[in-house]
Amino acid sequence: MTTLDPEKQKQAKQYARIRRRLWLVDTVASAVYALLWLFLGWSTSLRNWLGTFTSNPWLLVPLFVIIFGGIYSIINLPLGYYSGFVLPHRFGQSNQTFKDWVIDQLKGLAVGAPLGLILLELLYLALRVTGNLWWLWAAGGMLVFTVILSNLAPVLIAPIFNKYVPLGDEHKELADRLLELAKRAHTKVRGVFKYDMSRQTKAANAALAGIGNTRRIVLGDTLINEFSTDEIETVLAHELGHHVHRDIPILITFGTLSTTLSLFIASLALNWAIRYFGFTSPADVAAFPALGLIFGAYGLITMPLDNAVSRWRESMADDYALQSTGKTQAFASAFTRLANQNLGDVDPEKWVVWLFYSHPPLGERIAKANHWK
Repeated sequence: MTTLDPEKQKQAKQYARIRRRLWLVDTVASAVYALLWLFLGWSTSLRNWLGTFTSNPWLLVPLFVIIFGGIYSIINLPLGYYSGFVLPHRFGQSNQTFKDWVIDQLKGLAVGAPLGLILLELLYLALRVTGNLWWLWAAGGMLVFTVILSNLAPVLIAPIFNKYVPLGDEHKELADRLLELAKRAHTKVRGVFKYDMSRQTKAANAALAGIGNTRRIVLGDTLINEFSTDEIETVLAHELGHHVHRDIPILITFGTLSTTLSLFIASLALNWAIRYFGFTSPADVAAFPALGLIFGAYGLITMPLDNAVSRWRESMADDYALQSTGKTQAFASAFTRLANQNLGDVDPEKWVVWLFYSHPPLGERIAKANHWK
């Protein structure tokens, strides 16, 4: 039975505290940046300057956002480097060289920027042509985009960052047990795959990735190398619990409702911003910093609710894992090992859980397994 490492727990608390402070700095800095663009008139000036080159909104929107976002990315580069590279190395959570880290950042930009610009173009199309109901059309578009991306991500996006290979004969027993577990959960999967998670981190993870015909079991090599077969089985059973409880459609529905509400509130707030700052219309790209502030504020306000819903579903998935496998000691051992390996704080402050945690604290999950009947 794996036991908690007291020294690791001290590091975990310190690591979590620093990451929360960095999150706060980043949140405040991005808000101040957007406010400066609005109150100092930079946003209107950039729109007017770009307007001397093109009046085509399909060009104006990406040009504006690239300049607005690019400047902030440069300003934020030291913070991103510290939080993404220096800090994980300081706490022994990263295996990446600086070169590999930079390459992954560039890959993320190459994937994320086009997807983000497509969403922005569609959003501004809705702003231009659907009038006061733009928020409803945008919410519908986001739902379609989310479903498509969830289906394609495992086969198109994930392999850009890691190498995925089927579990070979060396781990045949593990693969057979996990496939049997999926069969008992009435979950069709396209196989069990491992990926070179150790290329980036010392942390361990498993997932049920994709939906429909792309759904597959994926295991980090760090999990396979460090955890017993019983422990991996309980971790994967938790992921299967989400399928059994239909959490993917439930959370997509909840997310869609939340997004629709946020877009409706954004439409009201944007109308106020248009009057206050003198923008020409909701489709005026100069109002983009205001739109970003509105979405950011809504996200902060609703973050505790979103996390509470997530913790509820995660707790139900834990219940399924314990009930379906009956391996309570292996479950407790697995999550104790995760606490040690991933530097997970087993006993965070209640306000931290309320605000930041999308999963129940590891200490609660371990205690649940130890007292399960």
